[in-house]
Order: sequence, then structure tokens, then C-alpha cells
Amino acid sequence: MTNEGAPDFVVVAIEMDDPALADRLTALLSNVPGLRLARIGETADVVLVASRTADAPSERDATLTPREVEVLNHLAEGASNKTIARRLGISVHTVKFHVASLLDKLDAAGRTDAVIHAARLGVLQL
Repeated sequence: MTNEGAPDFVVVAIEMDDPALADRLTALLSNVPGLRLARIGETADVVLVASRTADAPSERDATLTPREVEVLNHLAEGASNKTIARRLGISVHTVKFHVASLLDKLDAAGRTDAVIHAARLGVLQL
């Protein structure tokens, strides 16, 4: 549903102090259909602003246990449950438990989705 004469895209500006995060967002958003990143000084339809610093934990960060973060890092590498179990010295059943807990806490549909959600929340650095 487009209005006649209206542009076929939304102009988005990114304003944040963390250049690495801004670069990651730029890379993620640069190929999204219907979206164009604003040029310097251009008025944008939407402005993305960092809401917290990298050092300030979010509420979700606090809910992940140290072991879940370890499992999450292995998931980000694409490791299987068996490989994660061997690396961490725990059973495959325990890894499955941690993965299920991560999926629930991160509201993720699967392993890859969990990694993506964690990266967006700043829990995981890719």
C-alpha cells in the first residue's frame, strides 16, 4: 500500500557512539528492500539511536547463566551438541537442556535464531 507520489522506501539514519555497532547495523540494513540509509545531513524518516552502552548489561543479559553464554558461543561457531558437550566436559543431555533454555530466554525459534537474537542484544560479539 503506497501513496501516489510517496517514495518506495523508508530513509533510516543511524546515530550511536559505538562505530563497530553502527558498521554492523549498516551492513545488516544496507540490502533491506524498501529501506535506504540516510546520507550525512539528510533528514531521515526513522533514526536508530543506541539505547545503552556496550558495558551496561540489559535485563536479558542478566538472565543468561555463565554456562549458557558458553554454550551460546559454541552455537555461534556452528558446533553440534556432541561437540559442545565434549568441549565443555558435560553430557549431550545437559547441552540440550542449555540450548532449550537459551531458545526460551532469547525467544528464538532455533539455534541460528538464538545466535542472531543474542548478537542483537549485545550478549554475543560476532
